[in-house]
Amino acid sequence: MVKTTQNSRKSWFGIGTITLLLTAASIVPAHAAGGRLLATGGATTIEGAAGGGLVPWAVISGYTEDDQVGGTVALSRAQVDDYRLDVTAASFSYGNRFELSITQQMFTLENLGAELRQQVLGAKYKVAGDLIYGDIPQVSVGAMYKRNTRYDIPEAVGSGRDSDWEAYVAVSRAWLAGPFDRTWLANATVRSTRANQTGLLGFGGDLNDSHELQFEAALGMFLHRSLAVGVEYRQKPDNLSFAREQDWMSAFVAWFPSKHVALVGAYVDLGEIAGARNQTGYYLSLQASF
Repeated sequence: MVKTTQNSRKSWFGIGTITLLLTAASIVPAHAAGGRLLATGGATTIEGAAGGGLVPWAVISGYTEDDQVGGTVALSRAQVDDYRLDVTAASFSYGNRFELSITQQMFTLENLGAELRQQVLGAKYKVAGDLIYGDIPQVSVGAMYKRNTRYDIPEAVGSGRDSDWEAYVAVSRAWLAGPFDRTWLANATVRSTRANQTGLLGFGGDLNDSHELQFEAALGMFLHRSLAVGVEYRQKPDNLSFAREQDWMSAFVAWFPSKHVALVGAYVDLGEIAGARNQTGYYLSLQASF
């Protein structure tokens, strides 16, 4: 087992606190319940930003408008053949303009009996456009600071550092009367990163130690005003010679029974991770908004 230092046991946001917030959100009315359309706040990604499961979108979390303040909390799990990722996340939004998020990730290497842990602090700002209305799609810029709190394994496989920053630009657009008379949503994101396996294996390595631009995308169709299906794609850098790193893909179903709750399920194909090939499985995420 990997030993945990005193600093490693510290976290920005305790799991117990997020669990309490999740319970509270289910009973506290949303401040902006009558404003933005259902699902326009998206779901919560594995890194805490509003979007899908794998990709941050240009949308701002929750349903706040004007000078309102709101937030979301989410619990997520991805289970593939040899690994499991558990995520607790919270985000806070101001208006339909600004978002802050904080996330704790625990990545279990089931074939080794070890764990990797990472904390992610994120911010997103809507700079132009609108998701639905007007001639310009919604454009947002975001940044993330990521920090490994268990670094023995990443260091052993050649990672260059235990913490780093990322920046991205996301563009999102929804069409209320698209093909087949359905609502559609498309998103494209460009991210500057040198993260190994999204940062769970540290940042940079012997093959590359510089930030590179990576492309991410999502496309979804609403079967009903509260039910959507879609796909996501996430390009990833390949910095470590000890094992290939491949791009990630998912096919998801998202259910928004109300503005307080969202549930996402997906089939995920994560390719090769740390030498283990064909890592496929499921992803589940429960989100509450208040």
